[in-house]
Amino acid sequence: MRVINMGPDPSLAYRPNLEKNQTKDKEEYRNFENGSLIDRVFNTYKLMHTNQTLDFVNKKHSEWTGCTHTQMGIMDAVMSLDQLVDESDPDVDFPNSFHAFQTAEGIRQAHPDKDWFQLVGLIHDVGKIMALWDEPQWAVVGDTFPVGCKFQNSIVFRDSTFQDNPDEKNPELNTEYGIYKPNCGLNNILMSWGHDEYLYQVLKFNKCSIPEEGMYMIRFHSFYPWHSHGDYMHLCEDKDLRMMSWVREFNKFDLYTKTTDLPDVAKLKPYYQSLIDKYCPGILKW
Repeated sequence: MRVINMGPDPSLAYRPNLEKNQTKDKEEYRNFENGSLIDRVFNTYKLMHTNQTLDFVNKKHSEWTGCTHTQMGIMDAVMSLDQLVDESDPDVDFPNSFHAFQTAEGIRQAHPDKDWFQLVGLIHDVGKIMALWDEPQWAVVGDTFPVGCKFQNSIVFRDSTFQDNPDEKNPELNTEYGIYKPNCGLNNILMSWGHDEYLYQVLKFNKCSIPEEGMYMIRFHSFYPWHSHGDYMHLCEDKDLRMMSWVREFNKFDLYTKTTDLPDVAKLKPYYQSLIDKYCPGILKW
């Protein structure tokens, strides 16, 4: 695989400043108002919010969910994240794969009895592999949101980035429910296309045995308007509300485990390979 410069990755831009011996309060993490990266982050979301339409998402489902791009094992996919260089994180010069192991190890420490949860921590960003196959980064990373209904106010840069999105001007798509029914369930909602939905579809296609709680974490960990701001509840069914606590539990490890204390990946790989062999064995179709 070739090394690709992904440009600003909004899902990483709000993570800690990784200067040695520097700490950061949790309230400072998702700062979309100022900072050295704000222009690039804004431009990323502008492209995303202009182009992520109902038609676009349907097109991406057709392109990607048949899993016809390649075949590889999960660990190879995790390590392929070494090929991603994230310009939105200029103070960090280690590969994204380290974040995968850091997240997994944080979960392992807090939840030693939930090996499937640890595995989710390892693989949650693997869907970013789409960027290695020339998918534009605004269709790979960043916060996600439903398409086909009104864009809620808690979406990042809501007031300044959707003006050129055709769905914003479509009266059938900009009501509270849009094309959906009340409490239809998140499983019946089309989310903006990105690494969350892609990895979920790959695992589902390959019949991996990760529990439903873990699949929700993978599919909705970037859905901040829902799990962090309480929007889109009118589309949720009871199962979604039960699963929200699991997504929130995952989120704190995703955000707060990235430090300059890098894990010994070579030492950790055999343990995590055993989890892969248990839940996602063999060569998967992508």
